[in-house]
Amino acid sequence: MEERGGSVEAAVIRSLVFDVGETLIDETRIWSRWADRLGVPCLTFMGVLGGMAALDRSHADAFQVIRPGLDLDAEIEAWRRDDPYSLRENFDGDDLYPDVRDSLAVLRSAGYELIIAGNQPSQAYDALVAMDLPVDAIHTSAAWEVEKPAPEFFAKVAAVAGRRPEEILYVGDRLDNDVLPAKRAGMRTALLRRGPWGYLHAARPEAAEAGVVVDSLADLVAHLV
Repeated sequence: MEERGGSVEAAVIRSLVFDVGETLIDETRIWSRWADRLGVPCLTFMGVLGGMAALDRSHADAFQVIRPGLDLDAEIEAWRRDDPYSLRENFDGDDLYPDVRDSLAVLRSAGYELIIAGNQPSQAYDALVAMDLPVDAIHTSAAWEVEKPAPEFFAKVAAVAGRRPEEILYVGDRLDNDVLPAKRAGMRTALLRRGPWGYLHAARPEAAEAGVVVDSLADLVAHLV
């Protein structure tokens, strides 16, 4: 575990709130299926995606690089019609990072309130519920009708937690969507160094804004319990 830019004091934290993609969910299979759908080698798609992360561009821009002019929503609908029974752009329990379930269980046993809240489509809620994770609540941006990094998203986080912002630790893999806006909202933050954005963002000077930088949720547990 790497600690930078201050500390996370377990004594004042009551709620831990987790992002989803590349925090709890390994998106490798999702992006690999997209590469197959678009007819490009997996390495090509992954490389372009990493390029978007390095350039501070949206992952959606990767699709335009691969297939200029692509209507992503229409492509998702066509994929659903073509292959209605596959996961397509979605995830399931097999996509959980190996340290997630055990780490959450330990943190909950230690008395923390655990909440999942991230930028996710409506179907992600059912997928997360089906995993039967040891958490107290699950929320998606689709249900809230607001996405990170909007301040309103983090106001929702504080409201559902029922805590003062300084009692909440937001855990995510990105500076722009997770650490910096959560910190502006008055929350404690942890930057998780995994996934394309996680590795790139952890190497930036702004990573010092995070209360702690960790390589895994198991490292976070070691810091808090």
